[in-house]
Amino acid sequence: MRPPFPRSLRGQLTAGLVALLALACLAVGVTTVFALEGFLVGRLDQQLSASAGRFAASLEHEARPDADNRPDTRGQADGTFGARLLHGTPTQAAVVRQATDATVPLDARDLRSLAGLPTDGTGHGVRLSALGAYRVNAVRGDDGDVLVTGLPLHPVEETVHRLEAVEAGVFGAALLVTGVVGALWVRLSLRPLRRVTATAAGVAELPLASGEVAMPAPVPVADPRTEVGQVGTALNRMLGHVGNALERRQAGEERLRQFAADASHELRTPVANVRGHAELALRHRGPVPGEVRHSLERINAESERLSRLVDDLLLLARIDAGRALERTPVDLTRLVLDATDDARAAGPDHRWLLDLPETPVTVTGDEHRLHQVIGNLLANARTHTPAGTAVTVRLRPAARTVRLTVADDGPGIPEELRPEIFGRFVRADHGRSRAAGGTGLGLAIVHAVVTAHGGTAGLTSRPGHTAFTVGLPMRRPAGGTQEGPADDRTSRSDP
Repeated sequence: MRPPFPRSLRGQLTAGLVALLALACLAVGVTTVFALEGFLVGRLDQQLSASAGRFAASLEHEARPDADNRPDTRGQADGTFGARLLHGTPTQAAVVRQATDATVPLDARDLRSLAGLPTDGTGHGVRLSALGAYRVNAVRGDDGDVLVTGLPLHPVEETVHRLEAVEAGVFGAALLVTGVVGALWVRLSLRPLRRVTATAAGVAELPLASGEVAMPAPVPVADPRTEVGQVGTALNRMLGHVGNALERRQAGEERLRQFAADASHELRTPVANVRGHAELALRHRGPVPGEVRHSLERINAESERLSRLVDDLLLLARIDAGRALERTPVDLTRLVLDATDDARAAGPDHRWLLDLPETPVTVTGDEHRLHQVIGNLLANARTHTPAGTAVTVRLRPAARTVRLTVADDGPGIPEELRPEIFGRFVRADHGRSRAAGGTGLGLAIVHAVVTAHGGTAGLTSRPGHTAFTVGLPMRRPAGGTQEGPADDRTSRSDP
């Protein structure tokens, strides 16, 4: 498991500041503790050197001392230790307690420690079993013996521990205050960066793919010499470039839409004239050669197809330009019945199934355009599926939306075409058989009209099942309550 570490820049800066201060406090604390301990131990060594083994030398008395030969404890600090070693073996060991001496019992470890002391007159640290830690030095006596004098290290250790406790408290409080104040200071210093982040997040939520885009206001930059100021300046420069690019793109799209609308509008008249002349020539009563009649029939058919293409392009251009659609109550059930009758007449070799609620379903929208949506979906299923395919039209009202589904059991749509199936001039010829040609704009018109009504259009497809689903908002009556299905029962029929 990875140790927890702040992810935000503010947290990392604060943690880094506290960590650096903690290292500095640790270095200062360790240095002062060792310095104080060394100073106090040096003072003990000076006291030991000044005593010159007087207390240890006074231990050279008889086994039963009297008033004349008692150990000399005058001027000796309480806790002073003295011992006399002859041939490496302690003969006497005592400690000063309240201006008098007391015998100190020594175990085998104490004997080894005292016997191993060098007689150089400098201080050495030992730990006596009955007394604890001591600082001792050893000098040679007049009788060939070794005199050991020691002072307790307990006062030194107590002073050092007290310093450690004080430093821990002071440094801990300093780290806490530094963490709080540092976090506030870093937060205040990074306030311009938060504005940069908010602006970037706002740009990320903008729909930049199409349409006119209103870029956010530039980030206020206080000082461009700082790192945050440089980031803000770079972001403002980038926003300016992006805004200019979006404006040029929007202007190009507007010109393209206007061109498509103008071209479609201008082409309607000559296309209609071509169709009229072709039909007039076909009605000629005189003899017409077969090749000429065939050419006239082809001209008439292609002019009809070109006329539909021009109408579709004009419709898409108007929807792209934001042309408002009609908003009237539309009986969606009746539109489904009419469109299915038209589809059955155009494709009698398909099976047309209906799955409709028993009560009429009403939405608010453009009746002609919604009829065109249903007709395009049915024509798509009829055109791109083989004979004998069952096409089911299902209508399902819900609390807020109406779902219209056109499903068939044909061969399905290739997976690589599904993401762009609602695009313009997209054909699914490779995945489905085609009985007749098309403009490639039918599903694009479905998506555009449904989106203009505030709805959604989707597709699910696999071999043996393809379903186009359209969701439209349920009509709201004048009373403000939302209409819903009066009965959940449905009827299935094969008209």
